[in-house]
Amino acid sequence: MARCDVAQMAGLSWDWDSIDAAWKKEGRWPECAAGNSAMTIRPLQGASILVVGAGIMGAGIAQLAARAGHRMQLFDARAGEAQQAVRKLGATLDALVAKGKLTAEAAEITLGCIEPLAALEELRDDTRLVIEAIVEDLDAKRALFQQLEALLAADCVLATNTSSISVTAIANGLEHPGRLVGMHFFNPVAQMKLVEVVSGLHTDASVAAAIFDLSCAWGKTPVHARSTPGFIVNRIARPFYAETLALLLEQAATPQVLDACLRAAGFRMGPCELMDLIGHDTNFAVTLSVYKAHFFDKRFAPSPVQHEMVDGGLLGRKSGRGFYRYQSDGSGLPPLPVAVHEAPSTAGEVTVHGVGVIADFLDLAATRALAQQGWGPARVHDSGWTGLAIDGARLVLSDGRCAAELAAELDSQDIAVFDRLLAVPTSTGTALAFAVAPAASPAWRTQAAAWLAALGFAPLRLADAPGLVVARTVAMLINEAADAVQQGVCTPDSADAAMKLGVNYPAGPFEWLSGWSVAGVIAVLDALDAYYRGERYRASPWLHRRNQAAR
Repeated sequence: MARCDVAQMAGLSWDWDSIDAAWKKEGRWPECAAGNSAMTIRPLQGASILVVGAGIMGAGIAQLAARAGHRMQLFDARAGEAQQAVRKLGATLDALVAKGKLTAEAAEITLGCIEPLAALEELRDDTRLVIEAIVEDLDAKRALFQQLEALLAADCVLATNTSSISVTAIANGLEHPGRLVGMHFFNPVAQMKLVEVVSGLHTDASVAAAIFDLSCAWGKTPVHARSTPGFIVNRIARPFYAETLALLLEQAATPQVLDACLRAAGFRMGPCELMDLIGHDTNFAVTLSVYKAHFFDKRFAPSPVQHEMVDGGLLGRKSGRGFYRYQSDGSGLPPLPVAVHEAPSTAGEVTVHGVGVIADFLDLAATRALAQQGWGPARVHDSGWTGLAIDGARLVLSDGRCAAELAAELDSQDIAVFDRLLAVPTSTGTALAFAVAPAASPAWRTQAAAWLAALGFAPLRLADAPGLVVARTVAMLINEAADAVQQGVCTPDSADAAMKLGVNYPAGPFEWLSGWSVAGVIAVLDALDAYYRGERYRASPWLHRRNQAAR
């Protein structure tokens, strides 16, 4: 990944065509007249470092830096906490040695690099970087950094591990606000590759560059971000939870079904099981924080479903019950019942419609399904839709519209829509959401599922909700990422890297977009917007511009 030179963001006038051209060519942030680097920061490799906060994140950061050979000091305002954290780290290193993942010598050297402090005044005179990992409270962070300024040299870099608080706000009141930057690690620090390097309005370019380079030296993958609510990952990820919660609110499907559909699309965990793991109180608090910070933009509105769960103490794994009930060993996700579908009735005519990877897959699958009858499907490329026509009925790839809406447009009730495929299935039995028009015949209600099963899927029926599960969720993830780029929060490449490394998505939003189409994503968003009549599903101007350019 090319290193980005981050310019200060105050007073910028963005020339988006030039910016896009620069990003495409070099992966760089644009230079701006408002603020080039005013500080000279020496490389931080090998520097003495102080970590403030000896909780899980702080101790993890201290371990990471010590493994890289830095002389570390660890401080916590709670008496004895830093010393206890070092003892726990010693036990962790011993366990790694026992498993053969670390030599005894490396463990001894790492632990010997970390010195617990009883008071901040004991910090080393040559400290060149302080990383703060204390409670997520603006006043507490401001007070800490103001206290540190009186103890440190003017060129010492100050980094905050905040996951949601404005870096600009934290720097407000500092004598040298340009040296404060966000250095957002993900938990667990040792395993997670991503570091968000977050620049506020005051952050000096050389400071952000020094933290970027240091993260690389520590074996991490850093991405530059502008300090806006949620930064990159916590902002772009909101629709992954929000769309499932919206479907639950309107009783379109069960948590099991929704999770199964998104796991089948390549996500390691479904939204419901992931919210149970994170904790509904934590997930709800982050959503509420982003919602408030965006001045109550409806795109980020919290869900009444999750609010009620928090009020009722159904916090997920840590409380023993969330969307699922959990045993003491943490198990609790029930398997989906195995559905048995009858074979599709003999059809007089089967035609595959559409162009592209999904249409080609349907053609191949339908050919296999009909082979035992001694004939294959016809193919029409220019019909304007993707799916199968089976005698007088249709199986249609979702474009965001409900089956009922399509049935009314086509003046035919035997219509079913199926969810978007993010990749061609490599095995049979892939879960796939579908919905049938409410007025469809009883025979087609059965046959729609039968045909999907014959094509190799495990069909999961939903209520006739627009966009089903995968199509609406991924369209909204792409839309949020597009808005983040539109607003200068990050580049497309940074958004893709952040979502894959920060939350283990199977692909980045712009990678999904390249395998879909801008017009197709906008069609889903417009269908959702027309159905729900609100601000939530408005398509990003970034997408509109590219759609117009492609015409």
